[in-house]
Amino acid sequence: MPEQIVKVGLVQHRASAEPEENLARAIKGMREAAACGANIICTQELFTTLYFCQSEDYSAFRFAEPIPGKTTDQLAALAKELGVVIVAAMFEKRAQGLYHNTAAVIDADGTYLGKYRKMHIPDDPGFYEKFYFTPGDLGFKVFKTKFATLGVLICWDQWYPEAARLTAMQGAQILFYPTAIGWATTENDRAVRTAQHQAWEMIQRGHAIANGVYVAVANRVGTEYAPNNPKEGLEFWGQSFIANPFGIQLAKGSSHEEEVIVADCDLSQIDFYRQHWPFMRDRRIDAYHPITKRFLDSEA
Repeated sequence: MPEQIVKVGLVQHRASAEPEENLARAIKGMREAAACGANIICTQELFTTLYFCQSEDYSAFRFAEPIPGKTTDQLAALAKELGVVIVAAMFEKRAQGLYHNTAAVIDADGTYLGKYRKMHIPDDPGFYEKFYFTPGDLGFKVFKTKFATLGVLICWDQWYPEAARLTAMQGAQILFYPTAIGWATTENDRAVRTAQHQAWEMIQRGHAIANGVYVAVANRVGTEYAPNNPKEGLEFWGQSFIANPFGIQLAKGSSHEEEVIVADCDLSQIDFYRQHWPFMRDRRIDAYHPITKRFLDSEA
C-alpha cells in the first residue's frame, strides 16, 4: 500500500496574562510548524490564557469568547494562508452564564468545520474546572479534513478509554489531545512526579495501541500561579508527543522549552497495525452493555 504521509505539528509554549500575547505566540509556533512541513497543527488546552482553573475566580470568565468568533476568524485566515488544518483549544462562551472548554477545527482552506466540547470535567485541587465549564453535549466527534480524519479530546478526557474508543470507531485516524497538565509546585517527591508523568504518557500511548490510531498530545510549559495564591501553583511538564499505533513515540518535546514538535504519520499503516493486532475485529460488543452503568455491585 502506498504511503499516505501526514505531518503533524504541536505548539508547546508558556502563557502570560495577556490573551493577545498568547495568541501571537501560538501563531508564531504555527508558522514555524508549517515551515517544517506540518499539515495539521494543534494548540495546547486553553491556549489564549493562563490556566485559570487553579482557583475559583469569577474574573476569569471575561476571557471566554464565542466559537466561531474573533479568534477562530484569525486562525481561519492563517489556515488558508498556510494551507494547514488547525486544532485550537479555547474557552467558549456559549451564552450568558454558559461556558465550555472547547476545541475548534479549521480546515486547510480556512473553513470552520466545527467544535468539540470537553466531556469529562475534573474538580480537584488546582484543577477546579467544574466551576467554569459545563460538560460537553456534542458527544465524541470526528472531523474530515483535507489531510486526515481526526478526533479531538481534551486533557481530562485522555484518562478515559471509552472516549478514545468511541472517537476511533467513527473513523478517526489521529486523536489530538490539547492539554494543560503538570505537577503541583509543592510536590517535591521526585518518585511521585515521575510516576504521575509516566501514567499520563502510558494511558495515551495505550489509546494509540488499543485503537490502532496515531495520538498527538500538546501540553504547555512554564510555572503558573493562582492570583490569590502566589506560593502554590502548577509546574507544567510540557513533553508534548506524537505516538504511532504501536504506542511508539515518534517525536517528543522537552519539559521546559517553548517549541514546535513535528512528526510524519503514515496513515496507510493504520490498516497494517489493525491487521496484526485486530482489537477492533475481536471486540465482544454483545457483552459490553454493563459499561453504561456507574458501577457493578451486588446491590445494583
